[in-house]
Amino acid sequence: MSHFDLQVPPRREDRHPKTCLAYGGAVCGSKGGGRRCALAADADRGFTQGSICPLLPALGMMASLPETVVLMHGAVGCGSCTHGTNANVRSGHAARRGKPADALWLSTALDEVDVISGGDDKLERAIREVDTIHSPRAIFVVAGCLPAVIGDDIDGVASRVQPEVNATILPVHCEGFKSRFMATAYDAVYHAVGRNLLPESGTSSEHDERTINIMNVGSMGRVDELELERLANELGLSANFYPVFSRPESFRKATRAALSISTCPTHDDYFLTHLQEKYGVPYIIRHMPIGIANTSRWLRDVGSALDLAEEANVLAEAEERELRNALEEFLPLFRGKRVFLSAGEYRSLATASLLREFGFEIAGIRSFHYDEFADVELEKLREDGVDFTWNVANVQPFEEANLLRRIKPDLFLGHWHGNNTAARMGIPTQVIYNTAYGYIGYRGAYDLARRLHRKLRNTAFTDRIGRYARLPYRESWYAAEPFSFIRSKTGEET
Repeated sequence: MSHFDLQVPPRREDRHPKTCLAYGGAVCGSKGGGRRCALAADADRGFTQGSICPLLPALGMMASLPETVVLMHGAVGCGSCTHGTNANVRSGHAARRGKPADALWLSTALDEVDVISGGDDKLERAIREVDTIHSPRAIFVVAGCLPAVIGDDIDGVASRVQPEVNATILPVHCEGFKSRFMATAYDAVYHAVGRNLLPESGTSSEHDERTINIMNVGSMGRVDELELERLANELGLSANFYPVFSRPESFRKATRAALSISTCPTHDDYFLTHLQEKYGVPYIIRHMPIGIANTSRWLRDVGSALDLAEEANVLAEAEERELRNALEEFLPLFRGKRVFLSAGEYRSLATASLLREFGFEIAGIRSFHYDEFADVELEKLREDGVDFTWNVANVQPFEEANLLRRIKPDLFLGHWHGNNTAARMGIPTQVIYNTAYGYIGYRGAYDLARRLHRKLRNTAFTDRIGRYARLPYRESWYAAEPFSFIRSKTGEET
């Protein structure tokens, strides 16, 4: 039975038993010896400073979709993070459609009375109001923690109200307490889309042999999409991008493509498996096209799958040759500099491979979680003989501060909201993604190199911050072992 036959999608940790949230130590098994890492799936921390609610990335995906409304069913505070991401939504629409558009989300604002009496009636009235006032093509009805605790039935309400409204209702089960792995959010949104927006069936005779599905993610801006579209066009292919900023027809078009190609395996596997099982669309889920070698691997995978292997190889060689020549002016400054990266599992590891190509040394990586998809990228680093400190942590800044004090890297790459720890320690920082700039493909590699070169030529800003700013940790913590709070219930070594 397909997961999509279920009303509620499985948790990420149930689909991928190797999934881990807590590890600290060396990345093991590199050339020259060393033990293999024993990442225990049940590893946890005795003290946790923060975490990532799955609702955050789910809302980021849904808020970007045009002609839709996100109806948050829960306490009024749930969903408020959308205010912070609205600038990205506006700029994303402007880049793709020529004019900005705000994210549209509302809340049923459940209160104490609703906790006692239930919120189903309130949700039903809200759906009708949203359909009447805003006339969207689709309404995402998102269950927060509160309705899950009191037993509200969002699927039942959606089924009851659907005949009376024009918009398609998509129930999304993204209750934060059900899973500690934020990647479950992607599955929850795709589950709603797969069950409610896609056609009932598809046959191979309907496939467009010159169209490929390219899965975009919230960390990809339009400039990154244009780079991948350029490479697809060079092979005579057209690109269908989704889910971010995509209209419903892009999802339906996805069922008729010749191939689906992932840009982030952590993000994409749930939906790509469904497209293959139900609509016969084959998929590739191996590499993230960040870096010179990774982009070429990604491109050659597309060529091999569509009988364009020779064309893809010629294109990759030409692009690599041009890029390496263009990078020559930057590399002397990079050589030997030590860098620490912090991001989602695949983004952090793929970017580490790119920085190795620039001549940087990898001093440490913090990945927000670990699952088997990381093995591919880890093996590339191992083959290169690289060993570094690896921290698997769903945003634990106290561990990061301890590590940075010990490692003293020359550069830190992390999320825009997560670079402050390094900056306050006087370490030059660069955002690991910004949707206004390029990171993906050959052009993305050049653009990142140019920005890093400019950053390292003048470190006065972070030098001054480090001189006067202070972090809230005592010296006794910096003297302690940074991973001392990590434990495994089964006693496995982590």
